Amino acid sequence: MQELLKTPFGFSSTADEVMQGISLRGKRAIVTGGSSGIGIETARVLASAGAEVTLAVRNTEAGHKVAAEIQAATGNPNVLVAALELSDQASIKAFVAAWQGPLHILINNAGIMALPERTASPEGWEMQFATNFMGHFALTVGLHGALAAAGGARIVSVSSNGSLFAPVFFDDLHFNFIPYDPFLAYGQSKSADVLLAVEATRRWASEGIYANALNPGAIATNLQKHTGGLKTPPERRKNPAQGAATTILLAASPLLEGIGGRYFEDCNEAETVLRRPADYRGVAAYALDPANAERLWNAALELIA
Repeated sequence: MQELLKTPFGFSSTADEVMQGISLRGKRAIVTGGSSGIGIETARVLASAGAEVTLAVRNTEAGHKVAAEIQAATGNPNVLVAALELSDQASIKAFVAAWQGPLHILINNAGIMALPERTASPEGWEMQFATNFMGHFALTVGLHGALAAAGGARIVSVSSNGSLFAPVFFDDLHFNFIPYDPFLAYGQSKSADVLLAVEATRRWASEGIYANALNPGAIATNLQKHTGGLKTPPERRKNPAQGAATTILLAASPLLEGIGGRYFEDCNEAETVLRRPADYRGVAAYALDPANAERLWNAALELIA
């Protein structure tokens, strides 16, 4: 077993603290869902370090408002907005076709959670799987050339401790047989996000592309609109500055140079667990399993073919 990566940061570290002393001048980043929740803070901190940041968002009006606020706060004019609807493969193809030049940092941050009823994407895919995983998978694969051109790129997969609720149901990805449950579907999509990082690293590390996944922690955002708000005890909650810290660590810290296929929480690599702990810490073995990662990648390639 490889040793778990430990850093000087922890539960209450902020994204600004993690970024301290790091320059991203000349680097280009994409943040999906960059106009809400921890996406805003992630984009702001990347911009504050000098990166060109593209907010890839469903609502471009909200995106332009946030971009203007980040520009004003950081003095960085290179905060851009592009339309991206993750549940719509045509929207992803258009985004990828419009992207020019290298990409140094791809942050697959956007997500939806616990839809009360089973709904389907235009392809008939279960909506949480379609948005949280398939959209980001198609985006990541579509931008492979741009990531390779960066000469050292990082992919960050924002997962969740929700991944502890369910593995990937390979024989029934879209709940055509398994009775639909909002948290099982959410859990599957978040396990899939971890497996994306595992397989992207295996396939692309030789091109200088490394991917990692993370649990940002419990932060009150729009994400909980179907769950009646955040249920986590107050002492285990984070504010957006703390919630974006692990993302920023994986996206920009020299501590992660040449590291990939791992899962982090509270700015440190998480323990692998074989059963769901009462405190929902750690990462399930099935979410890091290389055979699962390869199987999912191939299944996803077939779905988008």
